[in-house]
Amino acid sequence: MTDGDTVFSWRVGDQSLTRTSLPLLMGILNVTPDSFSDGGLFKSRDKAIEQALQLAEDGANIIDVGGESTRPGAVPVSLAEELQRTIPVITEICRRIGVPVSIDTTKAEVARQAIAAGALIVNDISGMTFDAKMSQVCAEGDAAVCVMHILGTPETMQVAPVYNNVVKEVSEFLGRCLKRCAEAGMSSDRICLDPGIGFGKTADHNLQLMQAIHDLQKTHRRPVLIGHSRKRFLSKILGRGVDERTFGTAGVSIALAENGADVLRVHDVRATKDALLAWDTVRVHRT
Repeated sequence: MTDGDTVFSWRVGDQSLTRTSLPLLMGILNVTPDSFSDGGLFKSRDKAIEQALQLAEDGANIIDVGGESTRPGAVPVSLAEELQRTIPVITEICRRIGVPVSIDTTKAEVARQAIAAGALIVNDISGMTFDAKMSQVCAEGDAAVCVMHILGTPETMQVAPVYNNVVKEVSEFLGRCLKRCAEAGMSSDRICLDPGIGFGKTADHNLQLMQAIHDLQKTHRRPVLIGHSRKRFLSKILGRGVDERTFGTAGVSIALAENGADVLRVHDVRATKDALLAWDTVRVHRT
């Protein structure tokens, strides 16, 4: 993303990930039995590794591995179960693929072991608020992080979420996350922000936040990630179930690219990349 001549980069390992004319793509790999869209598809180690290879081939800039569903109403899993689901997969992916790997977790111990296994990013849907040790673990591991806003917990977040000003309140929460990371000794260039589409928001809240990407970037001077893929707000727009939201997701991806999103977290990397490339080619060749 650019703000005048300023480019906000995300330092991941020894790389600086920066949006060009198109957002970066974070490919979703859920090794869970109960995620809202692809639960159970990749819960075996072999299928998870096969999917990671496919995501990399399709053009994912990051592969995000999650071992605990955070769909609305989801209940937590034990530490032992989450470790069993994620660490062997991350170890093998990092051995076989050069694409940076992210661990999607709210547990500091899962993050610590994932970093030891080769993960370079910790993607925490709680903004590091669910586990008091998380920010220190990430700082000590020199991990890049994505901190997200959530209202409540996955079990409660969609029970009548209310805000006076959703953009302002989410921005203030993310500001507190940045402060918490700084106090733990984390450099700001390691941090990406996520307003938390679908995590304690109505469809209208989600739309307001997706229209406010530039405001979040300008306020915090950090890259912004949006996770909109196949989510429930699309049913309000399209009137379609979760298995029929691929094209809607691609359409929103184009709008988010226009709005300046730095990273898009998606299930369908190939379809999203094709849609963005086609949009960008036509856009820059207009007369």
